Amino acid sequence: MIIVHDLENSRSQRVMWLLQELELPYEVREYKRNAKTMRAPESLKKVHPLGLAPIIEDDGLLMAETGAIFQYLLDKYDTEGKLHPLKGSDKYNDYIYWLHFAEGSLMPPLLIRLLLAKVVEKVPLIIKPFAIGISKGLEAAYLKDQIKRLFTFINDQLSKEGFFLGSKLSAIDIMMSFPLEAAADGRVKLTQYKHISTYLSAIKRSTK
Repeated sequence: MIIVHDLENSRSQRVMWLLQELELPYEVREYKRNAKTMRAPESLKKVHPLGLAPIIEDDGLLMAETGAIFQYLLDKYDTEGKLHPLKGSDKYNDYIYWLHFAEGSLMPPLLIRLLLAKVVEKVPLIIKPFAIGISKGLEAAYLKDQIKRLFTFINDQLSKEGFFLGSKLSAIDIMMSFPLEAAADGRVKLTQYKHISTYLSAIKRSTK
């Protein structure tokens, strides 16, 4: 039985979705964040010293990092290539690229934008103008252009066949679902990215 260690408000749902698509039995162990610090409890740090989720246990192996977990599960259990291109196939390198693009390229600027908004919201009123100024400066100098380039690139990819690796759902679509859905919730205006909007609607239908 695969064990999924899931921290409250983390990104573990992608691992559970993948396990469901692979038709693998699993058990979820849930952990609550500290209400004041929003950090992981000591019980999760005993599983992995960083206290980050998701973490899986499988046959005595402990694995963290979503991309690494996906690659491990697909290599071990998707031997017929139902959800990913097999090594040596035409789209295998595309699979590796997009697998690590989600957390390596796409999430960092989205997370920075979110954190800046939270800082501006929570700082004392007396220094709020300075926080707003810093936030606007970073947005103008880096975030706006970088996010636009990333989403234009993704939109162009999805214009080809509808999904990231072809015309049907793959593990990459599960991996990319979190940052794109997070962006759709307010971090990025998706009205100018037609194919991403269509894609997200298709993803939601596939989970019903």
